[in-house]
Formats: sequence, structure tokens, C-alpha cells
Amino acid sequence: MEWLMGLPAHWVTDPTLDLPRTGALRVLGNGVVPAQAATALRLLLRHHH
Repeated sequence: MEWLMGLPAHWVTDPTLDLPRTGALRVLGNGVVPAQAATALRLLLRHHH
């Protein structure tokens, strides 16, 4: 699931975390896609200068 957001494998689905599937989906659903955040930050900084 993490690959859809560009996160490392097992970021929230690592068995040692013992998160149920619904918990992992909730965590991922409330997360920010790093690539999207980086693009937004670049755009904001470009308009600032």
C-alpha cells in the first residue's frame, strides 16, 4: 500500500507494528504524499521570491 504514496515498503504495514489492515489504511489515508508536499512547497517558495 505504501508504494502508492511513494513511501518505503512496510512503512505502516510492517508486521512488527501489529497494525490491523483498517489501522494501516487509516494512517495512510491521513498522511501526506511526500511528492505532493514537495511540489506544493516548491510552488510556494517560487512565488515567495
